[in-house]
Amino acid sequence: QVQLVESGGGSVQAGGSLGLSCAASGRTFSSYAMGWFRQDPGKERAIVATINNIGDMTDYADSVKGRFTISRDNAKNILYLQMNSLRPEDTAVYYCAARYSAGRIYYTRANDMRYWGKGTLVTVSS
Repeated sequence: QVQLVESGGGSVQAGGSLGLSCAASGRTFSSYAMGWFRQDPGKERAIVATINNIGDMTDYADSVKGRFTISRDNAKNILYLQMNSLRPEDTAVYYCAARYSAGRIYYTRANDMRYWGKGTLVTVSS
């Protein structure tokens, strides 16, 4: 099992930047595919960005491509999400998620992930 704790959320004006971190503890971090998801009230949790276990494969929601960057440091057991050119529609609770992965694969559906952090709120004002 792996425990996940997000940090770095907050409030920012449109056009600004924020960086999120997700610290993982438990089993070997490099054995897990990871992802960032977000959820608005009344909506389903949706993919933001995803990365495979060794960090050489990534994918993004169309709405954040070119603005957000997912990365990981397997030596430090940390997942990152750098968010630039933020928009009011990026406002949501952001969750870090993990799934054990033996190969070069990443996941884009919330139902595919097995472990979740408690989330961190990002608010973008216009």
